Amino acid sequence: MRFIFFVGTICVLFACDSQRVFEKNVEFKERIWKISEPVGFDFQIEDTINKYNVALNVRNSLNYPYARLFFNYELISPDKNLLSKNLVAEYLFDQKTGEPFGTSGLGDVYDHQFTVLKNYSFKKAGIYHFKAEQFMRLDSLPGVVAVGLRVELVRSKE
Repeated sequence: MRFIFFVGTICVLFACDSQRVFEKNVEFKERIWKISEPVGFDFQIEDTINKYNVALNVRNSLNYPYARLFFNYELISPDKNLLSKNLVAEYLFDQKTGEPFGTSGLGDVYDHQFTVLKNYSFKKAGIYHFKAEQFMRLDSLPGVVAVGLRVELVRSKE
């Protein structure tokens, strides 16, 4: 019953989100993000005039073994050129207290959104590819429930 309520709430929130151009999450059934299983997303950009924020969504449980998450990402253009590549380190828990960051929706599960590209201009219309892979000490990283991508328009303040 809680799951149905959660899904319903998410659907309502996303329906009202006018800035969202693309958002998709990949769930890991075993709650493990394996280094051999990077996540990839293809998304369409039609408007090359406006700027965008590109963010990685991370959903983790309390049994995530570290305070931080390291991940690599790549953004590939429609003509297969590498546009951006970076190693990112973000905190999921407070280093001193161990308190989880993010927002909680389901008991021990927390949602985070890490902006990897801010006010980004896409030069060409077409289908872009985004790939992310965990870059931790463990080949199989426990406690990661899902990873996703969000691309949103940056609204100018009027």
